[in-house]
Amino acid sequence: MTAIDELTESFSRLPGIGRKSAGRLVNYILKADASWVNRFARQLESLQQKIHACPVCGSWTEAERCSICSDILRDHSVICVVEQPQDVNTIESVHEFTGVFHVLGGVIAPLDGIGPDQLRIAQLIERISEGDVREIIIATNPTVEGDTTALYLQRLLSQKENIKVTRLASGLPVGGDLEYADKLTLARSFRGRTQF
Repeated sequence: MTAIDELTESFSRLPGIGRKSAGRLVNYILKADASWVNRFARQLESLQQKIHACPVCGSWTEAERCSICSDILRDHSVICVVEQPQDVNTIESVHEFTGVFHVLGGVIAPLDGIGPDQLRIAQLIERISEGDVREIIIATNPTVEGDTTALYLQRLLSQKENIKVTRLASGLPVGGDLEYADKLTLARSFRGRTQF
């Protein structure tokens, strides 16, 4: 296997990148300025050393705690529960939500061997018991697994007193991902969320 084939194979493992797109990326890199390629390689190499999960919410950060969890102006009594760290960025881009986040790190998917114990649900319960939380917004993707996870969380959290559990309203396409939702649809979903 040649160096081109190896790099093409590596790029094709990235989500949304097929073999043709991976080949185009490799050819672009071969023609690019050497200083840019070296800087790009250093950035990739140091990414996992610089970035880690926020110990509070689970989102990506370079600091000890992420900027959202550290922001005293945000409403820490409202927690939006999402599947992945990139969902935080998607929701933040709408500028509609002023609370804080909790990243589960996935969804309940029994066929893939992922149960509630593999997700950051225990940490969510701990945050609720430690703080003055009044609302949990469940913003899992509208998929079978996302809905299963939302239902599980709703049942688990319904036992907690004085906590309103809501789910993002319709408007998000069934089977779609938050990452691909347009800003207007996401904003309307937040404004029209409903209680379980």
